[in-house]
Amino acid sequence: MHAVLASRSAASALGRRIAATASASASASASASAASSSSPSSSSPASIAAAAAAALGRSRALHTSAASRQSVLPSGARDSAADRETITRLLYSLASRKEVERYLRIFSAANKFAVLKVGGAILTQQLDELALSLSFLHRVGLYPIVVHGAGPQLNDILEREGVVPDYIDGIRITDAKTLHVARKVFLEENARLVAKLESLGSRARPIPLGTFTASYLDKEKYGFVGKIESVDKEPIEAAIQAGCLPILTSLAETEDGQILNVNADVAASELSKVLEPLKIVYLNEKGGLFHGKTKELLETINLDEEYDDLMKQEWVKFGTKLKLREMKELLDHLPRSSSVAIISVDQLQKELFTDSGAGTLIRRGFKLYKADTVEEVGTERLRTLLKETDDEIKSGRKSVAQFFSDLAKHPYTVYGDEPFDCAAFVIRPEGEVPILTKIVSTRGGILNGVNDNVWNQIRKDHKRLIWTARADDENRAWHYERADGSFSRNGRSLFYYGIHDVAEVERVVRTLEEKGRIERAYLPLNASRPAQSSGGAGARAFSTLARPSFATSVGLSGGAKRGYATAVQREKPLAATTTEKKRIALIGARGFTGQALVSLLNKHPYLELSHVSSRELAGFPLAEYTKTKVNYTNIGVEELRKLEKGHGPGAPPDAYIMALPNGVCKPFVEAVLEGGKDRAGGHGKIVDLSADFRFEGQAGWTYGLPGQ
Repeated sequence: MHAVLASRSAASALGRRIAATASASASASASASAASSSSPSSSSPASIAAAAAAALGRSRALHTSAASRQSVLPSGARDSAADRETITRLLYSLASRKEVERYLRIFSAANKFAVLKVGGAILTQQLDELALSLSFLHRVGLYPIVVHGAGPQLNDILEREGVVPDYIDGIRITDAKTLHVARKVFLEENARLVAKLESLGSRARPIPLGTFTASYLDKEKYGFVGKIESVDKEPIEAAIQAGCLPILTSLAETEDGQILNVNADVAASELSKVLEPLKIVYLNEKGGLFHGKTKELLETINLDEEYDDLMKQEWVKFGTKLKLREMKELLDHLPRSSSVAIISVDQLQKELFTDSGAGTLIRRGFKLYKADTVEEVGTERLRTLLKETDDEIKSGRKSVAQFFSDLAKHPYTVYGDEPFDCAAFVIRPEGEVPILTKIVSTRGGILNGVNDNVWNQIRKDHKRLIWTARADDENRAWHYERADGSFSRNGRSLFYYGIHDVAEVERVVRTLEEKGRIERAYLPLNASRPAQSSGGAGARAFSTLARPSFATSVGLSGGAKRGYATAVQREKPLAATTTEKKRIALIGARGFTGQALVSLLNKHPYLELSHVSSRELAGFPLAEYTKTKVNYTNIGVEELRKLEKGHGPGAPPDAYIMALPNGVCKPFVEAVLEGGKDRAGGHGKIVDLSADFRFEGQAGWTYGLPGQ
């Protein structure tokens, strides 16, 4: 999912919240439970959708008795609320609570939430997965508008009848016989999808015709192929108001009632221009667009920069060429913040409810520049951008003239985009690691991802880089996500990538300090502290924050108040870093904290996640952790004592991170101490993130908040 959503939702006046109205029948619950009984081997979002139906049945069984006694709501409304709550919990295994709730809030407030184009091959090969994913959305009160094709099915029938499919510029030539077969196939596929959704308890309405009015595209050249002239929204809006998912074919009609064949991509594009949905998603079996020669997934296509070159590539032909042409034509008619996602069915939840998204993202983008002087870019335009966006300059701590003067002391490169929504400055002292001195962006640049494009160009040019930011920057996650390592003290954070040896990091930082490029406060752990320093000297080699937004300014100086980082004062240097791998258990880590810790451990070369606890998600795979397969387990106090004694599941971990609410941790700590008292080497180490255990002078560790 990408930040453009927030921009579009804020600018849009799409109207009222859509209420969830569907409730599954008993047979639907049984069907859904059967569908989920064979647990998918992967930890993909498809397993979440498949598990949802079974979880719904369990949830209802637990709540039915109490709800019938305490609630005056109709049973359908109670079921709908229970469905939404249960599935929302399942979504937390894909992303943080904050991400999920943000996107649910945005989508639920939109009358036209998403247009989903479904390829014909998916209806043949992945109908069950598609129906589960759509039912999943329906149960949380979301109504995607589905437009499907049936190309592969049509080709199979025509080939059996001896008709060879023919295309010009990616468009199927449609004669009378082909049209007759196409109409039959489209209606059958439409009915199959609707029936499958209904069997899962999600109401769906077939709309095979009546939405698109068309004229002949070129009757002599293409035959019965239509060019859409208008879109009737009424059937779609009526379906949603009735609590049904609208399921459309791409067939169109002329004013005289002649049916015409329209490419499903084109139909979805024309529908999106009229509805302006929050999301435009094209589902195909491949899960995105792939480079024809390297076979690599094209994660992002910025049309302004890449379209002309792509269309000249030998491997871009037929359907791919038509798809790119249609995507460009669509996005040219929509706000620049709009984008199109091309993904597989099993990635639908990840695309909709996470910041990272999935598959291929196509957007207009911006043309970037790179220059070796500010004069080459435009001094006054850069001056204006810095005055509007850079905290150091806005506060008066440094003037633009001072910044330009300091910049000119070394070779440097300026990166940015032509509309001047983002600019970055990298100095390149000879023989040293390059330093990103500033990266600034307007709000529009952040929402449209321009800063990420600029960053990607910087990464491409520099294998190693150092930069800093205020430790209390509200968007500091952007920096942590892009760094291989970092440490914070005295209200400042230093980040780096491409430097993998701790000793080398110390040498680089010391050199930078000696040459006046950074302040003394950044010196490594074993550096002596200046007498006047009030800060600590604890190092943090790895970040502990999850994804994303973006800091509006980065600088190598500044006196911001201490924020996120907690420095630990030490009288002696730490011992040499160990490279022995250690196993970590997360107890109670959920939402933002859990997401951040999992992300940290997934990147750490020497720490591995062995256990992660969750009552709601017990048995489900932890999708975000990719080093090894880890499933959620329900670890209570007694289970923790057994685990520490070596009675499983799995071997006892080397350390426990307790991320429990305040006032809850004590019995868990006691379970570790009791269970591990006979272990060789002692019990596992404990890190408590709550306020339950504090160091109180000579009294030692005590339980409870101050005053308790």
